[in-house]
Amino acid sequence: MRYRRSSAPGATFFFTLVLADRSSGLLLRHIGALRSAVRVTALHHPFHIDAAVVLPDHLHMLWTLPAGDADYATRWMLVKAAFSRALPRDETIDASRARKGERGVWQRRYWEHLVRDDDDYARHVDYIHFNPVKHGLVARVVDWPHSSFHRYVEQGVLPADWAGGSTMIEGGFGE
Repeated sequence: MRYRRSSAPGATFFFTLVLADRSSGLLLRHIGALRSAVRVTALHHPFHIDAAVVLPDHLHMLWTLPAGDADYATRWMLVKAAFSRALPRDETIDASRARKGERGVWQRRYWEHLVRDDDDYARHVDYIHFNPVKHGLVARVVDWPHSSFHRYVEQGVLPADWAGGSTMIEGGFGE
């Protein structure tokens, strides 16, 4: 089955990627490998990370692609492959993946959403930054270290006490 993906050169997209084993915590245990995979991919296939959060079992990112370029699928394939190659081969692999020579690190598919306007962009940035609180990992957004929230605070875009532990952000956005 072929999945239809949005195609808008130079656009901004929201993504959710999830580990195959949601109980593994691989993303945080190997956060350096994930950062490296993203950095190396961006060197060869540029994109701008507008916002990001990494949780134990999934991540959300908001990317803006270069003008004339809509190929986020190749970028995610490269990120997922580089991260997977950096890990020990100790995950459980089902028969379907084994036949295809795949690792069992990531869920095969991911959620993508073409950001439509400034309000949509702002909602997704807020969702990304509030996600660790939503999942009960911290009481305050500022307490989660693996988030672009800290860059937003450093740049004066958001105050450090933004969303102060309330549950003001609603919505599912790909989960």
